[in-house]
Amino acid sequence: MTNLLDQLKHYTTVVADTGDFKQLAQYRPQDATTNPSLILKAVQKDDYRALLAEEVARQPRASTAALMDRLLVRFGCEILQLVPGRVSTEVDARLSFDVEATLSKARQLVALYEQAGIERERILIKLASTWEGMCAAQQLQREGIRCNMTLLFSLVQAVASAEAGAQLISPFVGRITDWYKKRDGVDCAPEVDPGVVSVRKIYCYYKKFGHATEVMGASFRNIGQIQALAGCDLLTISPELLQHLKESEGVLECRLSPTLAADSDAEKISLNEKTFRFQLNQDAMATEKLAEGIRTFVHDTIKLEQLIDTVRAPG
Repeated sequence: MTNLLDQLKHYTTVVADTGDFKQLAQYRPQDATTNPSLILKAVQKDDYRALLAEEVARQPRASTAALMDRLLVRFGCEILQLVPGRVSTEVDARLSFDVEATLSKARQLVALYEQAGIERERILIKLASTWEGMCAAQQLQREGIRCNMTLLFSLVQAVASAEAGAQLISPFVGRITDWYKKRDGVDCAPEVDPGVVSVRKIYCYYKKFGHATEVMGASFRNIGQIQALAGCDLLTISPELLQHLKESEGVLECRLSPTLAADSDAEKISLNEKTFRFQLNQDAMATEKLAEGIRTFVHDTIKLEQLIDTVRAPG
């Protein structure tokens, strides 16, 4: 009997969620995703400290912000040597409510990739799923820059992302689960797990109404959540859970498909800025987790900048 990881690959595109690219070969994912927290975690390991020092040494007079961009792109380039598909690189979370600054940063990141010989088709630029993030994504997609809408916790964010023409969304399964577990004090079986239910709802909506935006479940807490979403377009999974899947046997069933989605009871949603902001505000979980996620990424971005400054400090 094949392991659960190999079976999952028959139904879903498997993506590695890590900055620790030296682990990738053993799992053979199609794509990989990164974020500031994952890069910060990686560069504090012995295996990657030299990479950080090398980037700083290459551009000794560059600003901290420029070095940050080069470091993110360097990790992305290393990852793309190990996966056949795409890598996701995140725009500074401090720009989550600034359309023009987000556009500028996204273009800078893509330009750095292209200078390194990477085609933009292999790059996904991650943007927070704020209204401003949607506006930026719409413009970037028109320019051929493909976007991954992250920190996504609700159907309203998913619908806005699709209407903006985003290439892909990353609904955060585990963080949704965390919120409800904290509120209710109970663990849920995968079939009724709030994070799993949310992604299924989004997937069914997209397939029923013909949205081309890809759905990539993210932020998993256990392999039960992953198994319950087999058949989703993509799933991005940490190395720890990839290993667990690789070591686990059993029969994995496909749980999501366009055919099943066509029979869902989803109703069409119409959005503009006012209705988006109001509906998001009415969802306490999504509002709180979006704000918390932005704060966390900002915190880790600042820590990464401080680490860069420490490395290039004289003596």
